[in-house]
Amino acid sequence: MPPSVGVVLPTHNRPELLRRALESVLAQDYEGELRAVVVFDRAEPDESFAGDRVEVISNVREPGLAGARNSGILALDTDLVAFCDDDDQWLPGKVAAQVKALEGEPGAVLCSSGILIDFDGRELPRLAGTDRVTYDALIRDRMMSVHSSTYVARREPLVEIGMVDETIPGSQGEDWDLALRAARRHPVVNVDEPYVRVLWGLTSYYAQAWETKVAALEWFLEHYPEIGEVSGAAGRVYGQLAFGCATVGRRRDALRWSARALKANPAERRVPFALAVASGAVSGKRVLLALHTRGRGI
Repeated sequence: MPPSVGVVLPTHNRPELLRRALESVLAQDYEGELRAVVVFDRAEPDESFAGDRVEVISNVREPGLAGARNSGILALDTDLVAFCDDDDQWLPGKVAAQVKALEGEPGAVLCSSGILIDFDGRELPRLAGTDRVTYDALIRDRMMSVHSSTYVARREPLVEIGMVDETIPGSQGEDWDLALRAARRHPVVNVDEPYVRVLWGLTSYYAQAWETKVAALEWFLEHYPEIGEVSGAAGRVYGQLAFGCATVGRRRDALRWSARALKANPAERRVPFALAVASGAVSGKRVLLALHTRGRGI
């Protein structure tokens, strides 16, 4: 009998997007049991989303994305747990393909898939180029396609490794951290086909989020010192810190992180962007808009 699958959809006051995401989950053609739990974070639960296969609950843990995900995990008793953000959509065949891949790797905690980035109606595929993503690979490269809305995990080992870390500032990068911890046990199984449409919108560009992003990146450097030991990884994260500091007007910190990024990796591509923003020649929002239009990010 196929394993049962429970899907966690965290949300905060985005009913139209949530309805679209939930419909894409429930439309999956899967022979086993598939049900969903919608977790309202810092918002009044909307019972209109409840149904035969859908439970509606409140986030009873730390406010924010990580706490909402964990509230959903604990509300489920399914064999497998999957995530779908309220602004993303699952594409046909996702669950069946990933369950099959997980069954082929009994020791794996987590399975991911490729994604389609949807920016202003333009779709750009992002794939990992492998069917197994190791811990070292995730340290070297954040891997855009190893995205939370692609995750299908074995519930019991997921709980054993601590679920989603609620101490990361703003839950920024919580999916990267979870993938790293899962990969310590066993490489992340990856179905390298785009099975999730990920919506990128202008709300992602606002500069006020960057103070939190900077704090989260510093959290990763503290908790994963291996990042600083790999030139490419160090250059990437230091460059992101430089850009974030520049975006929020912390020019001195931006210059300091830029210098560290260049020392780690003289070819680090984020440094020119950070310096341009720090100089006032261009805004961080404008740089991100140009990059996101091409399916890229900082």
